Amino acid sequence: QVRLKESGGGSVAAGGSQRLSCAASGATDDNFCMGWFRQTPGNTREEVATVYTGGGSPRYADSVKGRFTISHDNAEKTLYLDMNNLKPEDTANYFCAARDSYCTRAQSAYKYWGQGTQVAVSS
Repeated sequence: QVRLKESGGGSVAAGGSQRLSCAASGATDDNFCMGWFRQTPGNTREEVATVYTGGGSPRYADSVKGRFTISHDNAEKTLYLDMNNLKPEDTANYFCAARDSYCTRAQSAYKYWGQGTQVAVSS
């Protein structure tokens, strides 16, 4: 059973930076698609960025391109999201998710989810 635990959320002023981490426990050495998603109250959860640990280019939502960077450390089984030039509209609960196959846009295909970490960006 794979467990995902996010950390690194908190409050930051607009224009600032923040790094989120997602530690995976119980994972095998197989390749996974791992990603970050976010959700605000009353809205649907949206994909922020995904990456396949076996290689290939990450995918980003248009709203975060050029500002956010997703990366992973296979040895540490940790996923990161570096967020720069944060905007108030980035305020959300950020979730880490994984599936033991290639990346897909279908969120229902992600079998493993973390509990989320809150990011609040003040103007």
